[in-house]
Amino acid sequence: MSARSKARKRALDMLYVAEVRELPIADVLATETVRHLDQPERASSWDYARQIVTGVDDARAEIDAVIVEHAQGWSIARMPVLDRCILRMGVWELRFNPDVPDAVAIAEAVELAQSLSTEESAGFVNGVLGAVAGGRAPGEKTNGVTAGPSGRTVAEDQESR
Repeated sequence: MSARSKARKRALDMLYVAEVRELPIADVLATETVRHLDQPERASSWDYARQIVTGVDDARAEIDAVIVEHAQGWSIARMPVLDRCILRMGVWELRFNPDVPDAVAIAEAVELAQSLSTEESAGFVNGVLGAVAGGRAPGEKTNGVTAGPSGRTVAEDQESR
C-alpha cells in the first residue's frame, strides 16, 4: 500500500472518529499528532493525512453542498457515516487538490468503500464522485436507476419512508 493510500485510510479514521464522537477536528488532530510522534514508523502517511483532514474541515460546508448536489435524492444526514466521510475526502481531493488525478481520487475512495463499508457503498461512492468529476451529469441514471447507499433506487427509498 502506498504512503498516500495509508494517509487516506488514516484521514478517514480521523474524520470518522470526529463524526461519530461529535468531536472537533482540532481535538482529533491533537490526539493523532501525539500518536504520530510516538510512532515514527507511520510518519510517511502523517503529512498527507493531516492535509486531507484539515482541508475537509476547512471546506466542509462547500464539500457537503457538492455531495448533496450530485447525490440526487440523498441528504448528507441519510448517508452512512463512513460513506459520508469517504465522499468528503474524495470531493476534497477532486476539488481542492490538483496534485491528485481525478481517476486516482475516485479509485482510492471506491477502494475504501469496498473494503470498509457496505456492499452497495462502492457503487454509490463511485457514482457520486464520478458526477462531481464531470463523468456524468448530476442525476443521470446508470442502468436506468439512481442507486443510493441502501442499494435501492432513490424512488424506492422515498416510497419506503
